[in-house]
Amino acid sequence: MIRVTIYQNGLGQYCGFRMEGHAEFAAYGKDIVCAAVSVLVINTINSIEAFTDEVFENAVQQEKDVVSFEIISNPVSSEAGLFMKSLVLGLTSLADEYGKKYIRLKFQRKQEV
Repeated sequence: MIRVTIYQNGLGQYCGFRMEGHAEFAAYGKDIVCAAVSVLVINTINSIEAFTDEVFENAVQQEKDVVSFEIISNPVSSEAGLFMKSLVLGLTSLADEYGKKYIRLKFQRKQEV
């Protein structure tokens, strides 16, 4: 199962995520749920990097099947916010279509420092 935690800042803006696991919907190379999640996540990170001035941290731990991403800027720009909302829309649609057996979303407020 893919587990995605979507982070929100104190203003309620989406500001990052942590994704871990595999959907195991189908055999390796044929898993359309994993492929769809990967495309959404990679495109979101690349879009924020290419089209915004956001400061962010990104980490990939291949051996643990983890991708984490966090926008450091506060508040989040409207452009980055739109990319994050698009990610959440796509992930929510996948979870609705394929079920919680393959992808599960959790929303979490980040503690302000």
